[in-house]
Amino acid sequence: MTDVIEGYICGCCGKYHDELPLNYGSPAPIYYEEASKRERKKRFEINDDLCVMDGEHFFIRGCIEIPVKGLNEPFVWGVWVSLSEENFERTLENWDNPDREELEPMFGWLSTHLPFYPDTLNMKTYVHTRSIDLRPYIELEPTDHPLSVEQREGITIDRVKEIAEYFCEM
Repeated sequence: MTDVIEGYICGCCGKYHDELPLNYGSPAPIYYEEASKRERKKRFEINDDLCVMDGEHFFIRGCIEIPVKGLNEPFVWGVWVSLSEENFERTLENWDNPDREELEPMFGWLSTHLPFYPDTLNMKTYVHTRSIDLRPYIELEPTDHPLSVEQREGITIDRVKEIAEYFCEM
């Protein structure tokens, strides 16, 4: 296993890139992204890690980590997950608690659309709070959905390159 990720020639732009990106993320839950600027101002409170919609829908940002075969470092999708109001309040109460990783995992619904997969919205998840310097770990329900399978079984470097080339085209 290695931590060195060599550069690659991108199939999209044909250029050599020094590093292969191992993480991509969404800046907001899908509901925020789909809202107009006016609706965003009126309906949402959001920062880099937490979001509240209409005062009754609660979201937290976390990481779906996928093992990469041959590397010690995972591929990471930065995603948003909905939480119940009770779990959101518990999260806020423990936000600055150095022992917050001891909280029990919390059930949530995936609230981010990810390319390359069949519909990812509302996949069942468990949010595992980690130390203050890390976003929560998002565990997907073990199903036959390709994203869930990849989280359990890992992906190849070629798959990571495929993802990088997709985002290069955007």
